[in-house]
Order: sequence, then C-alpha cells, then structure tokens
Amino acid sequence: MNAKDVIEKYYESANAGNWITWLSLFDKNVVVDEQLAGHVEGISVLEGAIDGIERGYSKFQNNPQHIVINGNEACVVSHISAANASGVPIEANVANYFRLKDGKIAYMANFHDTRPFDPFVNQNLG
Repeated sequence: MNAKDVIEKYYESANAGNWITWLSLFDKNVVVDEQLAGHVEGISVLEGAIDGIERGYSKFQNNPQHIVINGNEACVVSHISAANASGVPIEANVANYFRLKDGKIAYMANFHDTRPFDPFVNQNLG
C-alpha cells in the first residue's frame, strides 16, 4: 500500500473498531509519541492498548478534516467525537503525524488538547 492507502485505512479501521486491520498497518518496531499514553515502542504495546480503548470508550470516531501526504510522511488534522464508557462526551481537534517505512507506519505522533479527554483518563487511570 502507498502512504495514501495506509492513512485512509488507518482512520477507516479505527472508526470501525477493526483492530486487526488497524494493527496490520504498523511496523512491528513502531515508535509512537501519544499525547495521553506518552512514548511507546513496539507493536505489542499497541496490541495491549486495544483492550483499554474497547473498555474505555462507548463511542470513538476520529474523522480526518485535512490530509497532507509527502512521500512517506503524512499529517492529518482530524476531529475526535467520542464518549467514555459512561457516555460522557469527548470532542477534540487533533493533528497526527505519520512516517512510513516499507508501506507500514514506523513512527506516529499526535497532538491535541488533553482536557477533553479528562472523562476517559479519570475513568480509566484515576
């Protein structure tokens, strides 16, 4: 898959809760700088995060608003409409940066205001 295909499939599979497809988009040695989870390395960390996502959110949609792709790099500005497991709404604008290697996501970082995610963090980490 080219970068455009990978990025489109990333959002499509995450929004559908298709975690097997979502995981298949990442390099096994992926490095992620995630606004809430911090710096993580390796696909096994992402595999472990799926359970937390499924338990922690009753709704999760990450809808791209603007996608820029340059070779093996991409930046996506998106909007998250979610709700924690208790149904408390979460709305946030996000920017994701992706770097691909051999058709897989090798590095990813996201940037957003963390305050909208307080209902998730307080329920799952507090």
